[in-house]
Amino acid sequence: MIERIEELKEEVQKFVAEKEADLESFRMKFVSRKSVLTDLFDAFKDVPPAQKKDYGVALNQLKVLVQDRFKEMVSGLEESKGATTETKDLTLPAATDQIGGIHPLTALRARIIEIFERIGFSVADGPEIETDWYNFTALNFPENHPAREMQDTFFIEKNPDVLLRTHTSSVQVRLMESGKPPFRAIMPGRVFRNEAITARAHCIFHQVEGLYIDEGVSFADLKDTLYHFAKEMFHKDVKIRFRPSYFPFTEPSAEIDISCLICNGEGCNICKYTGWVEIAGSGMVDPNVLENCGIDSEKYTGFAFGMGIERMALLKYQVRDLRLFTENDVRFLKQFSSIL
Repeated sequence: MIERIEELKEEVQKFVAEKEADLESFRMKFVSRKSVLTDLFDAFKDVPPAQKKDYGVALNQLKVLVQDRFKEMVSGLEESKGATTETKDLTLPAATDQIGGIHPLTALRARIIEIFERIGFSVADGPEIETDWYNFTALNFPENHPAREMQDTFFIEKNPDVLLRTHTSSVQVRLMESGKPPFRAIMPGRVFRNEAITARAHCIFHQVEGLYIDEGVSFADLKDTLYHFAKEMFHKDVKIRFRPSYFPFTEPSAEIDISCLICNGEGCNICKYTGWVEIAGSGMVDPNVLENCGIDSEKYTGFAFGMGIERMALLKYQVRDLRLFTENDVRFLKQFSSIL
């Protein structure tokens, strides 16, 4: 038995593991639970008493030799792996942690909400896929209105009409249907229109609309609200003008322009060389809209407005091309990393 142990010692010392398969072969023969070493320990009980001491010493020596040789071969294989892999260039500068930033449109949306919340407006939301009733009919759009045609609206189904909302006015209808006046809320969200993509327009963009309905609400309240917003959003010296306009859901209606902050009124591609940029449409809520939503138009009046967040972002951040906000160019977005 002792001669068998000596033979195994010699085999362990001469064993060379050039690859992982060799190491696994060594482990199965000498280290695993079914190894020859286990068999030799099990045979200890059959050794004559006079030989037990010598047998035990030799067996323990074999065990230590196996353990040391196994560790040595494991380390050797790991070192050989490291030598074949590409080493790192320690002369390169350390990679710093990259801290992300808030997207400029997200930051501007938050600022808009903050301004209106301070004067008592809540925030309402609704679905982006709408029916004809909420997007057109309840808002007093006639059946022959151009916005109902395929060239302006992305329709999902026809008869009945299901579409991607063209404005967040649909949220106003849902708000008026679900409660009772007074209402004072803004509706920020994404909208969709089948338009050519240019420096000033996109087929997918963001709007924020507002609605205030109560007894005795007048056009003066509308003007004061939007004057306050424009001066808070931009600066106190910004010039504001109201132009008569037409919207099916308001009467009277007005467009709101501010002096172009990019060219300071001298003329550029953003203001179409007029010195003015339209930021919103507004007006007093048409009585038909109130009645469609179950509100007594003899008792209540209100105003509504809607503005494009991208259009304001062009002015706020002095950007000349609206498409930059959706192209996800990291070089552009990094310029807004300090926005909180």
